[in-house]
Amino acid sequence: MPRPVKFRRVDFIPRVACFKPVGVPLSSLDTVSLSIEEAEAIRLKDLEGLQQEDCAVQMRISRPTFHRVLESARGKLADALINGKVINIEGGRFEMAQRRFRCGNDGAEWDVIFEKMVSGHPQSCPQCHSSDVYPVPPPGFGGRGRGPRAGRSRPRGRGW
Repeated sequence: MPRPVKFRRVDFIPRVACFKPVGVPLSSLDTVSLSIEEAEAIRLKDLEGLQQEDCAVQMRISRPTFHRVLESARGKLADALINGKVINIEGGRFEMAQRRFRCGNDGAEWDVIFEKMVSGHPQSCPQCHSSDVYPVPPPGFGGRGRGPRAGRSRPRGRGW
């Protein structure tokens, strides 16, 4: 039996999720997909300048796992930059450091931290105790006109 998937903790979702070389039609370019957790690894190590051990602690993964995620991200970025490919930041196995939930019954919203999310989503609203509870997508996700999920009011799944 395979090991269960361990979700990585992410504090930040990039507002811009696609980068392409200037002056080349999108239809003629190859694409590199960078996962959200790979983008987070690049942010923590290369932008914030943290040590790998600190980055791993912040993402709630081991240092060797963080190293693999970081090396994968750097390889994809190098491939895209050197070979003129589109970079899409999307998907992955992650949970937000803090997730916002909304009650479909009374509209109440509240935040749940990552450590509590590991055991599962809240089953009821803390105010009215309704079971009509769903996650609110992070900014830039779940909007209309973006792929197969366009127009859905209640996003499904753990990582967006």
